[in-house]
Amino acid sequence: MKPLIKTAPTLLAAALLSACSLAPTYQRPSAPVADAYPQDTAGAAARTSVTLPASAASAVDTGWRSFFADTRLQQLIAAALEHNRDLRTAVLRMDEARALYDVQSADRLPNLNASASVARAKTPAFLSSSGHSTVGKRYDAGLAISAFELDFFGRVKSLSDAALASYLATEEARQAAQISLVAQVAQAYYTERAYAEQLALAQQTYAARSRTYQLTQQRAEVGASSRLDLRSAETLMETARAAALSLARQRAQAENALTLLVGQNQPSTSTSGALPDQRQLDAMSALPAGLPSELLARRPDIRAAEQRLKAATANIGAARAAFFPRISLTTSLGSSSPSLGGLFDSGSGSWSFAPQLSLPIFDAGRNRANLSLAETRKNIAVADYEKTIQTAFREVADALAARDYLGEQVQAQNSIVEAQADRLKLLQLRFEQGIASSLDVLDAQRELFSAQQTLVQVRQQRSGSAVDLYRALGGGLQP
Repeated sequence: MKPLIKTAPTLLAAALLSACSLAPTYQRPSAPVADAYPQDTAGAAARTSVTLPASAASAVDTGWRSFFADTRLQQLIAAALEHNRDLRTAVLRMDEARALYDVQSADRLPNLNASASVARAKTPAFLSSSGHSTVGKRYDAGLAISAFELDFFGRVKSLSDAALASYLATEEARQAAQISLVAQVAQAYYTERAYAEQLALAQQTYAARSRTYQLTQQRAEVGASSRLDLRSAETLMETARAAALSLARQRAQAENALTLLVGQNQPSTSTSGALPDQRQLDAMSALPAGLPSELLARRPDIRAAEQRLKAATANIGAARAAFFPRISLTTSLGSSSPSLGGLFDSGSGSWSFAPQLSLPIFDAGRNRANLSLAETRKNIAVADYEKTIQTAFREVADALAARDYLGEQVQAQNSIVEAQADRLKLLQLRFEQGIASSLDVLDAQRELFSAQQTLVQVRQQRSGSAVDLYRALGGGLQP
């Protein structure tokens, strides 16, 4: 037995340093997307309206404080990053995965335990060599390694690699959650600001139509206006009032959604800034799109999917190693004595060495089924990785299309508002001169109000598209 004890350190070193791995060699799947984002001739004119400066930084290098100029929005994003419960859960998931990795990686090293024990046993007379019953005592103390697996075939290493990849995937998922939260807060803020602008327009319109209704009512009392004119003016006034009430409700709900994202009650946003103007939107949209292949390094959700694929690949190695012998080692070194006082006396040393070999012979197909399961899960991870890339490609392409078209749409809608305002002014002059009817004026007021509301909606959509492009390109991590 002594030669075996002498070789124990050698066996341990061999297990720790030279364990092979039966996992397949990891190869990143090719990205199942085109080499460039889609371009179309229909949007060529629109693309010329957004000039990308040569010095424009990538989204990854642009912190959200630099991207969003609104001070109030910056405060909301900072508060959300600190208090949002979904993000807090993502951080805790990361801590959970890190702890699981630490637990799994601990199996690659032997666990050394100190132990001390005492045992009393009675031997009956007919079994005692002296013919008398005896009571024996034994004291033991020492160090022991219990059931340490010598990882010659890399089973424990593969499990540790899988746990590490899962932890890294969780870390990437936390970063993806942070980027998504920044974008969601910005979208919710711009939505609330759009409702605020629409509400202000509705209130102004209601006030103007109330004055028109009162004037028409006075004219009707003296016979200068018909009952039809009075009812038409009343209809427009009440329509504006109903629109204002609806927008007030929508704005309140948008504020509630923003509070949920931030994670704590915030002061009212009634004094916050307006939607970004055309110059700010052009600056926000002037982010170079780059190439689809660059998304692999930019987007944390893609990196997370790749880490999950690596974990699935490592689990195949653990499933393959289950077909081979499993060697475990239990050993101890210490001192034993029949009395407590002589426990550490000279000559009381003791040791034990118990290697164990386990070779699967018949398991009713369990190991083969586990290997098939690991391979299937790896194929699922490949499909998930490819779908994540395709989704990211689509999000960037959609954001680019929105950048191209919404800029032109804002300009076109702004022209409509200016034309409708001028039309209303001309009709009012004609009405005062008795050339146009009051119905023409009321119709022009209605169309101007509708055009103004649509302009605010399109501006809000363009603000959202700039945020979508920023998020889709992987921005939002840096403060």
